[in-house]
Amino acid sequence: MRTVSRRHFLKTASLLSLVGAAPLGLSLAAISRASASAGDYAALVCINMGGGNDHYNTLIPYDASSYNDYASARAQIAIPQTSLGATNLGPVTSQGGQAFALHPALVNLKGIWNQGHLAVVGNVGPLVVPTTVVQYQNDAVPLPAGLLSHPSQADEWARIRAGGAAEDPGWGGRIADLITGQNSNSLFTCVSPQYDLWLAGNSLTQYALDPNAPALMWPLGGLNDPSVTLGGRWPNNPGVGQAFQEMITAPSSNLLQNQLASTNTQSLTAQAALQAHFPSANVFSTPLPPNNVVAEELQTIARMMYARAALGVRRQVCMVNGFGGFDFHGDLLNSQNRLLKELDDALGAFYGWLGEMGLQNQVTVFTMSEFGRQLSASSSGSDHGWGGHQFVLGNAVQGGIYGNVPASRLGVAEDAGHGILVPTTAVDQFGATFAKWMGVSDSDILTIFPNLDNFGSRNLGFLG
Repeated sequence: MRTVSRRHFLKTASLLSLVGAAPLGLSLAAISRASASAGDYAALVCINMGGGNDHYNTLIPYDASSYNDYASARAQIAIPQTSLGATNLGPVTSQGGQAFALHPALVNLKGIWNQGHLAVVGNVGPLVVPTTVVQYQNDAVPLPAGLLSHPSQADEWARIRAGGAAEDPGWGGRIADLITGQNSNSLFTCVSPQYDLWLAGNSLTQYALDPNAPALMWPLGGLNDPSVTLGGRWPNNPGVGQAFQEMITAPSSNLLQNQLASTNTQSLTAQAALQAHFPSANVFSTPLPPNNVVAEELQTIARMMYARAALGVRRQVCMVNGFGGFDFHGDLLNSQNRLLKELDDALGAFYGWLGEMGLQNQVTVFTMSEFGRQLSASSSGSDHGWGGHQFVLGNAVQGGIYGNVPASRLGVAEDAGHGILVPTTAVDQFGATFAKWMGVSDSDILTIFPNLDNFGSRNLGFLG
């Protein structure tokens, strides 16, 4: 019989609450923390572009020579240069004076670039040590598990485990573990509309907040009915809700039942706080883009930020992970345009909501995607790759292009075949830059990113 560690048991128990009576994952750490000042706030918001975004058609060469290389290599999936003028970024000194444009759907991001608050981090991906194409091809250095595989690379991006235990938490959750002491209420340190491994910490799991309203436990008022009080009621029998509440929070000598009761109690505490303080969507004047799931999830996060003082949070790590479908082996031009427009509209609105709250300096947003794509066309799409480019935005961001953006032609030094890029920036370096900005100490950063000392820089410099 396998022996289960207490840490593994407690984490598993918290996940069981997601599918049992409790509709959300909650911190298993103590709720009581040092008092927090509502005026001091910082948050990370990660947007997961699930499926592997085609980075070659997201940041596009624009000067004549570079564009010709790109168009020749991409054939029928190249974006016409005549479509790129509105998102032309101009020459970039850090990339040898090459000019670039954003995908033509990214007009709001271009506006943030013009303000100096959008960074592109080039050729990021999971690495164990710095790796060349020759070392990769000869298997001469340790490599991340399951390269070019959706689940394996999503796992490597989230955990940075490099051969660690299968139960290792995510680096977003590990950052949250180290900053939650600055919150007077730890329940809302990690927030996402859906559960994601990236936000699972050692002592924290995330609060899964429904975009429509604080989720209520059945039958404590029915499903997602914020008009019902915490004590609950049930048609023709007002005592049922109270009896149910007592049953699911009663202590037990059984370890699993007792842990579930504790989590249920915290769920009810969080439910009561949100019923009292969670604002309606009309608290913002910037309109919600219609039929936009990303914007709806970001607005839910923004509404929680609006209530940050009443909820007792000064530090938060948040994620939008319901944004997938980037695995375009066909119909790349139309399909990616649709998703990037959805992303751009959502980020434009979120930036507006942050401005209304005075939080554009205190909230940093970034993207991640399990891998980039191949440069070579595969019919009307592109196949799985490795390294890719990511966005970072917010008023704390020093705008520009960071890392290395290899030329969009076959046979460059980073090309492992068909335009698959061996990353030149590790996810460890990318994530450590955010951890530092959130106030995590240098020694603690190493506990989150175990491979960091293998690389030359711990901080990529895009955050002031």
